[in-house]
Amino acid sequence: MNVRRIGLFGGTFDPPHFGHVAALQAAAASGRFDLIEVTVAGDPYLKRLEGNVRDATIRLAMARAAFADLELVEVSNREIRREGPSYTVDTVHELLKDCDSVDLIVGADLSRQLDSWHGAEELRTLVRVGVVPRPGATSVVPDGWVSYEIPMDPVDLSSSFVRDLEPTSTNLRKFLPESVIPLYQSVRG
Repeated sequence: MNVRRIGLFGGTFDPPHFGHVAALQAAAASGRFDLIEVTVAGDPYLKRLEGNVRDATIRLAMARAAFADLELVEVSNREIRREGPSYTVDTVHELLKDCDSVDLIVGADLSRQLDSWHGAEELRTLVRVGVVPRPGATSVVPDGWVSYEIPMDPVDLSSSFVRDLEPTSTNLRKFLPESVIPLYQSVRG
């Protein structure tokens, strides 16, 4: 396959859940991409400042388990291999060496924060932004960004919600792909 158009879906994925799966399926169904790269943040500097972030290798393993069978999706360790904080602008530069265009795929809850991202001024000149609807979040993209909505029914789920649950298989089956549950339970104890 000639990979000309890449969708970049980055995140911490601690843990990856059915909301992520739905967003990736909607992005794949949109017809906009030849490939969707899920990039697991090696050092998610903004989340690290908020508190504990699990080791990148376990987050990568969970993402691979969650997304392995999704059409057009490839899980990447490129940000884990790179030293220092994980900046989207650096990942986009790497991807543009091998493709014609990169679109960021972000949730509506994050879209308004784009101007606060490292290298935002440059990043907005390099990418378009596909916004995935989230319950209760309006899709607001700051001025200067080219954006569009990825059509899907919003999923009311977050990784922080899952982390607050008792990690029993019964609880987790409602929110996580079956293949992720044993990996997640092994790090939850």
